[in-house]
Amino acid sequence: MRVLIAEQDHPLYAQLLNDVAPDLEVLTSGDSAELSRLAADCPVWLGQPDLLATLLRQGHQPQWLQSTWAGITPLLAEGLPRDYRLTRAVGIFGQVMAEFVLTYMLGHEREVLARLVSQVERKWDSRTGQSLAGRKVLIVGTGDIGQSVAEFLVPFGVKLYGIASTEREQAPFIEVAGLDQIGRLVGEVDYVINLLPNTPNTHDLYDAALFKQFKPTGLFINVGRGVAVVDADLVEALKEGHLAGAVIDVCRQEPLPQRHPFWTAWGLLLTGHSSAPTSPPMMVELFLENIRAYKAKQALRGEVDFERGY
Repeated sequence: MRVLIAEQDHPLYAQLLNDVAPDLEVLTSGDSAELSRLAADCPVWLGQPDLLATLLRQGHQPQWLQSTWAGITPLLAEGLPRDYRLTRAVGIFGQVMAEFVLTYMLGHEREVLARLVSQVERKWDSRTGQSLAGRKVLIVGTGDIGQSVAEFLVPFGVKLYGIASTEREQAPFIEVAGLDQIGRLVGEVDYVINLLPNTPNTHDLYDAALFKQFKPTGLFINVGRGVAVVDADLVEALKEGHLAGAVIDVCRQEPLPQRHPFWTAWGLLLTGHSSAPTSPPMMVELFLENIRAYKAKQALRGEVDFERGY
């Protein structure tokens, strides 16, 4: 089987695939013209959605694309073909995303940033930190990554609530409500963690009206998609004290423009889309699992429903 790798990290992916699956014919290049030439005669592509989308625009017709990202937004752009199978990266981000979320939840409880300020000002800061035990956490988007983050949070004694496209029973959540219930739940929890994908339903979800319903002591963590947040409304809500702070990993425009209000917003920490980098060895493992299923004409892990957008 011939596989095209369209990845910034293509030499590493090629090496990993050659090591564990020498029977595959792996084609790749760092040169865009050469990559396009190779794509013309290659039915299976592995790579990052922005590069894959560029190849699709050139008129190439693959049978199956495996994305190395969890998000596949560039491949859903208007005018791009959808007559192929698409799988996104699943099952490889849970722990690293949970570690990111926990870093900032624990940092919030222990007031790490305030202590840094105290140190700079040479003030002895003996305030006692708080614990996560008993805190209520709302995970907005209880799919593959949301489920995994929830499981990593369980040992800390938090009370877990979720939002999904429709209401459902799902352990370890006390309640998983539909998206229409988000206004009720944000007012009852200490942490709101956004993990929603980019779909028409999720655009501008976090607006002035919703932020007004947050607990004033609540922390908002956005590790889903930047389009879910109305930027100006978040800045204003922080200024007015509707919530205690925000950790923003994803933005509408990346890198963030120099004049964007997030740079100087009170109580807002930017983390530069660093929350859950793809692990190439784990990605290759998933890809090989899907290759076996593809050859056997079985269901593929992470297959995207183009209508749904994920």
